Amino acid sequence: MNKTRRIVVATLLAVPVAVVPNLRADDGTGQGDDRARHVLVLSIDGMHSLDFALWVKNNPTSAIAQLAARGMNFSNASSTKPSDSIPSTAGIFSGGTPAVTGMWYDDAYNRAWFPPSDTTCAAPAGTTFSLKGDIDVDLLPTTPNPKNETVDPTKMPRQLVKGICTPVLPHNMMRVNTVFEVIRAAHGLTAYSDKTASYEYLNGPSGMGIMDLYTPEIGTAILKSVSMTQTFDDFRVTSILNEIQGMDHSGTTHPGVPTIFGMNFQAINAAKKDSLGGGYADDFGTPNTTLFGALQHVDASIGQMLAALDAQHLTNTTAIVLMAKHGESALDPSERFVELTSAIQGVLTADPSTASVVIPKITEKTTALLWLKNQAQTQAVATVLSKAANEQTLHIQQILVGDSLKLLFPDPLSDASVPDVIVIPSNGTNYEPTASTALPAVQAEHGGFNENETHVPLLVVYSSIRPGQNRAPVTTTQIAPTILYLLGLDPNSLDAVRLEGTQALPVSGGHGNGGRDN
Repeated sequence: MNKTRRIVVATLLAVPVAVVPNLRADDGTGQGDDRARHVLVLSIDGMHSLDFALWVKNNPTSAIAQLAARGMNFSNASSTKPSDSIPSTAGIFSGGTPAVTGMWYDDAYNRAWFPPSDTTCAAPAGTTFSLKGDIDVDLLPTTPNPKNETVDPTKMPRQLVKGICTPVLPHNMMRVNTVFEVIRAAHGLTAYSDKTASYEYLNGPSGMGIMDLYTPEIGTAILKSVSMTQTFDDFRVTSILNEIQGMDHSGTTHPGVPTIFGMNFQAINAAKKDSLGGGYADDFGTPNTTLFGALQHVDASIGQMLAALDAQHLTNTTAIVLMAKHGESALDPSERFVELTSAIQGVLTADPSTASVVIPKITEKTTALLWLKNQAQTQAVATVLSKAANEQTLHIQQILVGDSLKLLFPDPLSDASVPDVIVIPSNGTNYEPTASTALPAVQAEHGGFNENETHVPLLVVYSSIRPGQNRAPVTTTQIAPTILYLLGLDPNSLDAVRLEGTQALPVSGGHGNGGRDN
């Protein structure tokens, strides 16, 4: 970050925010005002907005359909871009895009950090890093294990902090605060569960946002089995049921029902990756048998949560946000195209003008992010990739570089985390290590900029919100200020809200004008 940008950000973050009330000062009954006492956040990872609409239409007695009948359905919602789980989740709980969160992918590069092995930070800066299960203290599990996993600091990149070579833990990577930090500062109880230990970054820069963080490890072997993934999800469903009863995720202590809590489901993600057609029986969104079974399992789990809330007399005082971090591509099986992960490098190596280009990191799923060793070669790379023959061969739809990239993100020359080149392929393109489309090859991917993986469901339910459908474009970054406003807290307490002007979702009734002047 250059000097000018540091001054601007520091000035914005220094803006005073309203004093927040003590959230635990009431009796929890919700009498006397319409603010929520609890917010339950559920992400059905891999679910497209069309999946949600068809499930509700064709299964009117299901738990999700009954929940939808009580809430505002934002049917034109988009995730962050890129739509990988890491930047998307960061946006959901901070209100910010990668431009301000600094969170790009679970497999990325930073020009200012040092490799984990460089314990003195003496080598030239610049290193790849992972936010996957390979940074856990323990080895990746091959079967579902409920153990709460943690990050091994020795596997993390390093940076100089006051002259000391220090591991960069996931929460150190976050440049803006999260709703968990704001709610905890207001004396609320915070809890959350996700799929791997790196999600401790949701603690925010303080490292203290989530009081009860539960992160068992899904691992690659588990995700390749829908049944094992459902078992993995069930561990976290149990944690939510415990928390609804006022216990911690393990059911051993009684801190009280969290002010904010939630989890993500991985079964839909697994069903699309692990079944022919990417989860679909046709090009119209009809789920195949595998995806239908996964939807049933998730629906039953949500039904358990709704019944538990009702049993504890928490239904009327608990807001529920149901959404997806990302969808999956391709939505239409006949429109899926597999591009080799070696293809971009191959094209560049074959051209004399870019044959010497060193690319220390290419991240590819449904979009390709390129970090170059020599940033002076950026335009040369873009020029070669944008040749008509190469665009056709590589199915390139758009290239973000230079001025076009800076419309969305900070300048890579001044921000160490930003890719130099972003290649957006045609909708339905998956980058894979082999061209095989037969199982056990992965059948669907996410993480890019296109409609298939970014158009996600978003439903907000609360007793004072008028049910209905809103087709206006919204983004999942608007969830964070909405959570705070529903709780009676100031959305401007979030750094990203002040930096990017993120508005709360336009729910009608209750605190529907969050982030706006009343």
